[in-house]
Amino acid sequence: MNTYKSLAVTEPEPGIAVIMLNRPDRLNAFDYETVEEIHAALSEMEASNAIRVVILTGAGRGFSAGTDLKASRSAEGEPVNVSKQMRAQRFIADMVLHMRRIPQPIIAAINGVAVGGGFSLTMATDIRIAAQSARFICSYINVGLSSGEIGSSYFLPRLIGLSRAADLLYTGRTMDAEEALRIGYVSRVVPDGEALNSAMETARLMLEKSPFGLRMTKEVLNQSIDAQSLEAALYMENRTQTLGVLSGDFRVAAKAFTEKRKPVYDTEA
Repeated sequence: MNTYKSLAVTEPEPGIAVIMLNRPDRLNAFDYETVEEIHAALSEMEASNAIRVVILTGAGRGFSAGTDLKASRSAEGEPVNVSKQMRAQRFIADMVLHMRRIPQPIIAAINGVAVGGGFSLTMATDIRIAAQSARFICSYINVGLSSGEIGSSYFLPRLIGLSRAADLLYTGRTMDAEEALRIGYVSRVVPDGEALNSAMETARLMLEKSPFGLRMTKEVLNQSIDAQSLEAALYMENRTQTLGVLSGDFRVAAKAFTEKRKPVYDTEA
């Protein structure tokens, strides 16, 4: 794993990488350098066959306070103008595209507040596990901006429905962990201090599945969420299952099932 200043990127167990936002003094708010490092870490994951599941979490008492309001959104030293501001905005927003593009499922272990851009980062993950103290705030509108930022206007209605999303986006109010669980934003709520452990347990379950199956499930979900029709979604599923049946992973799984044992997959294939 590469060395980062604003992140702690580790491989606690084979096949599992943890990307930890590591600016606890700033409640893991991200400045331009942090965004650059998040992109670099995601590229590192994308290039790895050995890493099969990624966990995203924050150091200290919170997940992330989002964009650091005390830091410039542009690269250090650059004068601010509209075109440069747009490039900087796109670079920040592209984090969620990058998260969806890497083949590994991403689990968010949400330990405390996820505000603004921090909230948006959790939206772009595949599974969200929240500590009891977790709080979610679409804070953009509270600082004079639109609540549509870093994918929030895209992800949130798809995750919890348009009316509930509008409630959070228009008001900038706080959603606690229990509400997030009730409306289906998170898959489970665990005691404080256990979010990362719970994410690790989920990651281990994923590692029991075939590398092909795990990666293609994320790809199918990515495509089907915006499929123009059932037929288009079925086309993607049929294509993927045909490739799967012809893959080595399927033969390994079928043989193990016949022999009543756990399959052992080639993770480097």
